Amino acid sequence: MSTELRRLRNYIGGEFRDAADGRTTEVVNPATGEAYATAPLSGQADVDAAMAAAAEAFPGWRDTTPAERQKALLKIADAVEERAEELIAAEVENTGKPVGLTRTEEIPPMVDQIRFFAGAARMLEGRSAGEYMEGLTSIVRREPVGVCAQVAPWNYPMMMAVWKFAPAIAAGNTVVLKPSDTTPASTVLLAEILGSILPKGVFNVICGDRDTGRTMVEHPTPAMASITGSVRAGMSVAESASKDLKRVHLELGGKAPVVVFEDTDIPKAVEDISVAGFFNAGQDCTAATRVLVHESIHDEFVSALAKAAAETKTGMPDDEDVLFGPLNNPNQLQQVEGFIERLPAHARVEAGGQRVGDKGFFYAPTVVSGLTQDDEIIQKEVFGPVITVQSFTDEDQAVEYANGVEYALASSVWTKDHSRAMRMSKKLDFGCVWINTHIPLVAEMPHGGFKKSGYGKDLSAYGFDDYTRIKHVMTSLDA
Repeated sequence: MSTELRRLRNYIGGEFRDAADGRTTEVVNPATGEAYATAPLSGQADVDAAMAAAAEAFPGWRDTTPAERQKALLKIADAVEERAEELIAAEVENTGKPVGLTRTEEIPPMVDQIRFFAGAARMLEGRSAGEYMEGLTSIVRREPVGVCAQVAPWNYPMMMAVWKFAPAIAAGNTVVLKPSDTTPASTVLLAEILGSILPKGVFNVICGDRDTGRTMVEHPTPAMASITGSVRAGMSVAESASKDLKRVHLELGGKAPVVVFEDTDIPKAVEDISVAGFFNAGQDCTAATRVLVHESIHDEFVSALAKAAAETKTGMPDDEDVLFGPLNNPNQLQQVEGFIERLPAHARVEAGGQRVGDKGFFYAPTVVSGLTQDDEIIQKEVFGPVITVQSFTDEDQAVEYANGVEYALASSVWTKDHSRAMRMSKKLDFGCVWINTHIPLVAEMPHGGFKKSGYGKDLSAYGFDDYTRIKHVMTSLDA
């Protein structure tokens, strides 16, 4: 007996709508492998309508006071908190994540981040005013950029939606946001929540695939394109946006090195690193997936890490004992399996290395050792519950190995030697360096990388500034 699928819809100009041509795609719950909803497969007409709605709303929202924007965002934060259980249910269907961890690890940061940007809305100011030429006063205005085309990823659909819309709206911009085609449910629910608070057209959501996102970025209306996604997607966005010189904000892949020195507390480091590597099935661009261990403790560390992996559980969302759920989609499962299948002969699978069950897209917590710097699994992002381990001889080699990839988003150093930690934080070419911890984020601090991890910052005042433009105004004192 077939079950009727729930129908998700675009949110454009304050109204929920189907795609103009009626096209849809099925949305699959990755924990079961079964479809639970349909979503619009938006095309040019839908993108045109969303951009027109955002453009029409922009002058009015731009001209609101910072206090009015703050008030709206605080109301949104309260509403997210009040409707947390609905959002959790939608996100769990989206992703298959554990219910308890979604409740404790995602809702509180989302609410806090919205409230942070509500405060940032009141800090929209220039840095100086004065007479830099006789008889003339200069001031600096910081203004919103306009309509923002935003594309969110599937690993943290609702949290990444917050990272996109909160700074943009706080700065006075209007938004057209596209969730991933595999995880639209929680973003559509967020549209309902925001739509009850914001003027129509300020926040718009269109569902669709890669072609929909490309159409958004290439559209002449947006002044800025922002994407969180793969390096390939980011390069495509940058190329498309260059045709009319849109501003671009890119948060892309990662391959975080975790540098463990011989003086570290091994049991504590193993416990923290295994959680930071396997959390969310390793589907995190900052995940602790590439461990570099000093040769003197390598074997002991690998043994302890493999034991921790064997004791880590994956399973269904309502199982309170699991650390992580399934991979997001069958393509991602196939990608992770491919990395393990293609391992070189010198690699050793110390734990895991196989799919779990025959329903959904689950993969076992995996540890691989015996690797060299040029191995594919060291150089490329796996985006799964796989931790690799390499051995290093000294500080210089640790830096060489850590920096020897094309990504530069996050890293961590594990040592009791403060001077060494400070040296490493200077030498590591990554946008974030954690010391004796890995993965905590706070709204006040910037998140973003270098090299092929992209450019621009999320969170913090720096992330807020990215959604503004600077204007110099000079006036004569003699007029």
